Amino acid sequence: MTDIPSQILRQAKSRDFRPSVRIGKAGLTETVLEEIRQQLRSRDLVKIKVNKGLFERQQRSEVWNFLAENTGSTLVLQRGNIGVLWLR
Repeated sequence: MTDIPSQILRQAKSRDFRPSVRIGKAGLTETVLEEIRQQLRSRDLVKIKVNKGLFERQQRSEVWNFLAENTGSTLVLQRGNIGVLWLR
């Protein structure tokens, strides 16, 4: 994992930092990817929530890595159905 500044980690772990993208029953679509890319352009961090039951527990880390690769960002935090991406 890359060096992530402590203030970015603190912000990602904050309970006040709410998810701004939700991946619903349609799954990972190009529209969702484009929304994440747009939000990363306008802010440092984007918190994403995946609906429960959409992906198996083992698949979640693959999903977060896929999102990071396809948006050109870094995965800061993954905890269950929540992931936080950071664009340097």
